[in-house]
Amino acid sequence: MTAGPGGALLVVGDVVTDVVAQHHGPLAAGTDTAAVIRTLPGGAGANVACWAAHAGCANVRLLGRVGEESAAWHERELVAAGVRPRLVVDPAAATGTVICLVDTGAAAERTFLTDSGASLRLEPADWSDALLDGVARLHLSGYLLFTEPSRELARTALAAARARGVPVSLDPASAGFLVRLGVDRFLAFAEELDVLLPSRDEACLLTGLPDPADAAAKLSRLVPLVVVKTGADGALVVRSGGTPTRVPAVPAVPRDTTGAGDAFTGAFLAALLAGMAPEEAAARGCRAGAEAVERVGGRPPRPGNG
Repeated sequence: MTAGPGGALLVVGDVVTDVVAQHHGPLAAGTDTAAVIRTLPGGAGANVACWAAHAGCANVRLLGRVGEESAAWHERELVAAGVRPRLVVDPAAATGTVICLVDTGAAAERTFLTDSGASLRLEPADWSDALLDGVARLHLSGYLLFTEPSRELARTALAAARARGVPVSLDPASAGFLVRLGVDRFLAFAEELDVLLPSRDEACLLTGLPDPADAAAKLSRLVPLVVVKTGADGALVVRSGGTPTRVPAVPAVPRDTTGAGDAFTGAFLAALLAGMAPEEAAARGCRAGAEAVERVGGRPPRPGNG
């Protein structure tokens, strides 16, 4: 299933508040560790939408769920990034919050402490088939699969998209959450997808294979187009059980790897919507990932802010 150039991208997924702590040296248990701490808008789904807009997609929409205490702030941030948000305000839960502990060493690796809050309380009642009007691609955040209400919403959105012939992509989101969900349950859902965008660790976990190229090829026998994000090694693109094509990474000096995969996904989907081949779209994704790791937080620069 393919989509021609043009049309909107609809992203359904998480909108959260990121508290990013860049710490200097190892964490010191039981005492203080010096850090630079910032509060930023985030969430895998929201990040993907913002990077797609940053990559030139003129019509990016986002369905997410937030708490009342920060709904207005998140809406302003999304609109400023060029995204058209539809944020459901949860009457009982606060906006999800993620504490991102970022090591300021050479790899800029990060560890997440996650309170999903309202973000995973999306439910079928939040969905309307009218959300697909004018939409050429639907992207689902994998975090939706980790609670029953949001998983049911994902099933509802997927069925509605398939009924309209709209291609659907998904990023598995987290190897840790995949373990909790169960590989078999995830793969049963993935059978209905058109594009799967796992990280190297996620692809290997889903297949039980240690080599990401082998894992990509195996997954592509389930999902027609698989793009495995391999960090500093770039990406692997494979279609329907074929031979993976390796797309090189763009050199970068990392400051914070938070959101690099989201940046790749957003730019990749924007390129597909522009009519590019998957390999060329993956190259655009690698370029966005390199831009992302040189910034703090998971979002691109605002339009006009450099």
